[in-house]
Amino acid sequence: MSQSSPSDPDSPGAQRCPNVTDVTEEELKVCAVCGDRATGYHFHVMSCEGCKGFFRRSILKGVHFTCPFTRSCPITKAKRRQCQACRLQKCLDVGMRKDMIMSEEALGRRRALRLQRRLAQAQPGGLTAEQQELISILIAAHKRTFDSSFSQFQHYQPAVRLCIPGPCSQSPPGPGVPSASLSPQLDCLDEDVLPDVFSILPHFADLSTFMIQQVIKFAKEIPAFRGLPIDDQISLLKGATLGICQIQFNTVFNEETNAWECGQHCFTIKDGALAGFQQIYLEPLLKFHISLKKLRLHEAEYVLLVAMLLFSPDHASVTQRDFIDQLQEKVALTLKSYIDHRHPMPEGRFLYAKLLLLLTELQTLKMENTRQILHIQDLSSMTPLLSEIIS
Repeated sequence: MSQSSPSDPDSPGAQRCPNVTDVTEEELKVCAVCGDRATGYHFHVMSCEGCKGFFRRSILKGVHFTCPFTRSCPITKAKRRQCQACRLQKCLDVGMRKDMIMSEEALGRRRALRLQRRLAQAQPGGLTAEQQELISILIAAHKRTFDSSFSQFQHYQPAVRLCIPGPCSQSPPGPGVPSASLSPQLDCLDEDVLPDVFSILPHFADLSTFMIQQVIKFAKEIPAFRGLPIDDQISLLKGATLGICQIQFNTVFNEETNAWECGQHCFTIKDGALAGFQQIYLEPLLKFHISLKKLRLHEAEYVLLVAMLLFSPDHASVTQRDFIDQLQEKVALTLKSYIDHRHPMPEGRFLYAKLLLLLTELQTLKMENTRQILHIQDLSSMTPLLSEIIS
């Protein structure tokens, strides 16, 4: 009669010793900084998306953190936000390398090259089921949130123009009447038109708030956006809302009158000048809207363009940068496929390239717009939502 050995795996009382092969690959992926689930090697260290983003932002911005305690704060998944100084030091201690951080420009070039390769490899054919579903989601979100008639727009004070007749102007146009000329003779505004800023600025503040609210509602209608951490949602909205407003505003732009026809309201470039915006912003803005309108975009192309702006991994402080990058790439590929298969030729031949150029122009316009809004202090102070977006 034989006795069972404690090491016998078939022995009832035997305890099976853990083995390296018993540990799954996922369990081995632990962030060396905070212990959270790691997504791979970042800057030479196995780490999570949160610590990867924190290290990258801290080094690029050159921020100097100070520990309020004894420089030995515990860095865990739950406590990693409590002390930035100790978290950064932990990143360095486990081996994260500063020299492996790419600049924003280099990252942008890498993404552009990767997208270019993906576009070149795309097989000819119709839109995939996934791409059609994406377009359907975006169009449905747009229809539910964008009021093209501006019937829900409420403003508390009408826009009032005070005009002094001069050689550059005839009788002043009444509210809601579009200007006929392409160039509103902005050089003459200082001499001939004296805006009553206390009446026209609230009108623009209300309009800005109305359009920003629509963009926020649009974003929240998209499942991929709702699935992001709330901090990332805020970062994306701060970075993209002003640009998205211009894309949506283009859908009501009349290229014959150079006016934005918003239901009962009608705005021209001169209205912007009366509100305090400068020629260096207004003239390129008008040119942008004329150029975009001439492309005769379909509704699907408008919403895909908006989604490309929204899901930009270059916005500050996003933590799920790789995931957002993949979302933007998916949207870009869908836009290219749609143009190739649904937009009539010959107009559609270089349409995608033209849209990319216009998006670059829009980024420049957005920066100038933000600068001028901050300069017009009354405007930003009237609408807390606008102040939050440009902060």
